[in-house]
Amino acid sequence: MSGTRGGWVIDKDITVVYTIDMKTILNVKVDKEEKEKAKQIALQMGVPLSTIINAHLREFIRTREFSVRLDPVLKPEVEKELIRMSKEYHKNPKSAYSFNSATEAIKFLRKK
Repeated sequence: MSGTRGGWVIDKDITVVYTIDMKTILNVKVDKEEKEKAKQIALQMGVPLSTIINAHLREFIRTREFSVRLDPVLKPEVEKELIRMSKEYHKNPKSAYSFNSATEAIKFLRKK
C-alpha cells in the first residue's frame, strides 16, 4: 500500500510497524566538547552514545538513585607531574616542606 505525497513515497505498513516501537527524543543541553568526547568513547566501545544513555536511564528508573564517582581520573599531564614530584621527593625527602599547622603553611606561601 504505497502512495506518493509531495514527492515522497509513503508505505503505510512500515509506518504502522515503526510507530508500534517508536522511541522518543530527549533534548538535554550538554557541553558540546563533552558530548563529542563521550561519543568517541562510545564508538571505541562499539555502541552508540544513545545506548549508553538509555542504559543509565533504565538503571536510574530501576534503582531510583544515581551515583557520582568521587575518585575522578586525573588528566594525563597532571598524573605525569604528580609522578615526577613523587620521584623527586623520594630522591631527596629533606627538600619537601612540612608544617605543623595550616596557619604556618599559609604564612610560608604568602612569603613566596
